[in-house]
Amino acid sequence: MTQFKHIIFILVIAAYIYKPLAAEPQEIGIDEKLGQQIPLDLSFLDENGKPVTLQELINKPTILTLVYFRCPGICSPLLNGVASMVDKLDMEMGKDYNIVTISFDPREDYIMASEKKSNYIDHMKKKIPENSWHFLTGDSASIAKITDAVGFRYKKDETGNYIHSAVITILSPRGEIARYLYGVDFLPLDVKLGLTEASEGKTGPTINKFLKLCFSYDPAGRTYVLNITRIAGAATLIVVIGFVLILALKKKKDVNLPALNGKGSIQHG
Repeated sequence: MTQFKHIIFILVIAAYIYKPLAAEPQEIGIDEKLGQQIPLDLSFLDENGKPVTLQELINKPTILTLVYFRCPGICSPLLNGVASMVDKLDMEMGKDYNIVTISFDPREDYIMASEKKSNYIDHMKKKIPENSWHFLTGDSASIAKITDAVGFRYKKDETGNYIHSAVITILSPRGEIARYLYGVDFLPLDVKLGLTEASEGKTGPTINKFLKLCFSYDPAGRTYVLNITRIAGAATLIVVIGFVLILALKKKKDVNLPALNGKGSIQHG
């Protein structure tokens, strides 16, 4: 019994020590800030060198990607994955959603952004409106505010390059963070569900409502999975409703049948 108390005491102390450490932001990685709003008044330069605010660009569900254009690592595969996903996604870019790509390297300018945009849009199978995917650059102050708002933690190494994660952030039309999707390859279904969640408050297509019923987000796997429990519950409810309707119709039919006399003929009143 005494040994058991000691174990409990050690666990309590460990939890007390670990709690403040767990609350500290990661040096490199993502501190998820679901539901929080990004600062829409931040100003950047678009690929044409024109100053724009995020408020001007985020007026519908938006996929935000944070990269830097000279990245020798995962930035190009990430953007390749986004472009490939757009080609396969059965949603109309520019109407149903937009994409905003921001360089977090203040040394990069709008000319680099313009070249990078052309590289992707010109080689995509699906033709998209020019103003549906923006490539932005900005100063260190604006970059720090947007990366902090999203919880995007990165670090410059000794070569001048950055160590960072590969992630896309899905924003609502009001700039609220709806979902993070990790990696460099993105399933169109995952993105569609994320965009559907981001558009809450708006009337979406029936198919989107059906998808939301059948799929749910798995925080551990960081992807959408088939929700067997929800589907089974819905199926059970349909069966019960059908059974009740059958009983009601049968009872109504029995009541409406004319009475028979003892000789098997219909007895009239």
